Amino acid sequence: DVLPSPEGPLPSVSITEIRQYLRAQGIPFHDGYSCLHTPSLFTDGREDQLPAPAANAPYTLFIDKMTGSFLCTATLAEGTWQDFQANVELRHRGVPPASSEEPEEDTRRAREDARCIWDRALPLWELLDEDETNKTKAMFGISLVTDATLKRFGVRYLRTAKSLVFPWFSPRDATLKGLKLVRVEKKGDAIAYVEETLPRFDSYRNLFGLPLIGRRDTELVLTGWELDALALHQATGVASLALPRGATCLPPALLPYLEQFKRITLWLGEDLRSWEAAKLFARKLSLKRCSLVRPGDLQPRPLEALNQGLNLTKILRAALPASHKSIVSFRQLREEVFGELVNTEQVAGVKWARFPELNKLLKGHRRGELTVFTGPTGSGKTTFISEYALDLCMQGVCTLWGSFEINNVRLAKIMLTQFAAQRLEDQLELYDEWADRFEDLPLYFMTFHGQQNIKTVIDTMQHAVYMYDITHVVVDNLQFMMGHEHLSVDR
Repeated sequence: DVLPSPEGPLPSVSITEIRQYLRAQGIPFHDGYSCLHTPSLFTDGREDQLPAPAANAPYTLFIDKMTGSFLCTATLAEGTWQDFQANVELRHRGVPPASSEEPEEDTRRAREDARCIWDRALPLWELLDEDETNKTKAMFGISLVTDATLKRFGVRYLRTAKSLVFPWFSPRDATLKGLKLVRVEKKGDAIAYVEETLPRFDSYRNLFGLPLIGRRDTELVLTGWELDALALHQATGVASLALPRGATCLPPALLPYLEQFKRITLWLGEDLRSWEAAKLFARKLSLKRCSLVRPGDLQPRPLEALNQGLNLTKILRAALPASHKSIVSFRQLREEVFGELVNTEQVAGVKWARFPELNKLLKGHRRGELTVFTGPTGSGKTTFISEYALDLCMQGVCTLWGSFEINNVRLAKIMLTQFAAQRLEDQLELYDEWADRFEDLPLYFMTFHGQQNIKTVIDTMQHAVYMYDITHVVVDNLQFMMGHEHLSVDR
């Protein structure tokens, strides 16, 4: 994914401007947690409703307070703040707004593939015999998850791929929009879960379990995994949803669906990275309504807690409020300090898989730290750093590249070659397969080249952090970004 180019940077809009515009246009709105709520421009093209939506119309249009992007949950129309203003202008002229366009060809095909897989998959509680059902459930560690729970969430099993199939339904009309397939791979004694989604992650985002949420639900638990949502709902009866990419990111496009909840508990996983992600997501969701389940031996991920016979309701009740007051006593920090002592390995950060020597020097990649690599021209800084960043990116660290020295096509070619660990120019028939896998990495590029205004670069980084939950930024290199006329300034 390429972020907006510097020639046409994303015009930023402040929440004050958005409110002033809505008032000036006579559009009523409520102030929500992450969004402003207004009646939709898209649900009704009747003449008597123009120019402004009636005050009693349902408030189904959500405007993101940070970016101004909007989503109408009734029609799934979405767009930028500029698109919203254009639609209001059209409305004034008596033209019904354009509804959301047809999905692209790729997305449409992926949805058809998803439908075929869904039709071939069997409901997990209806396999050939009880023995096969039990074996399958044991393989995924869900022996304690009841058939009623699996049925409620519509989980199926695809025999040919030995995969569980989780459906993604449209929140509007419950049509099948996509699937996530999860299979188990054994690596020695350890087991790893391999996931695949149709359509790809970036073209369709969904919260697993969303169609089961009632209008009156005000409390929610957000989990990082579909099986955790099943375990949680079964054990506690609370509304629970799973994020599409786990603790990697919370796309702003999903925020409107979370507006109805007065209290959200984030229980994303059992390691410190999940804890860090939960703190980050709570800021997006509004700290005052969020609580976090702190990972620990007695508070593993929900599925693990169910399997160990722990009391999940009790764990939820013990969740910590996300908003600390400005001054705290040690008593409030006590648990967190203990957590850091217990998990010293994880506190050190995400380890590099390809650079054991680097782990000895830097321990791992941690948020909020700056590492500077220096060396003469041609000594391999860019080559090394692209490999170093790729290593983290493959472990789910969301990465943003700002290369001011070489263009993105060349950089992507270097990284793809390093990712495939072979010369693709000699085997072009493998290109699509590797490119597809590379495309699934949480990797983004800034489109700047040569000398830049530092404020523009920082604004783009901040935008990327909000949109894609970036936790690792690479700037190559500082001289290009600073230009040479700033040398006297304290950099």
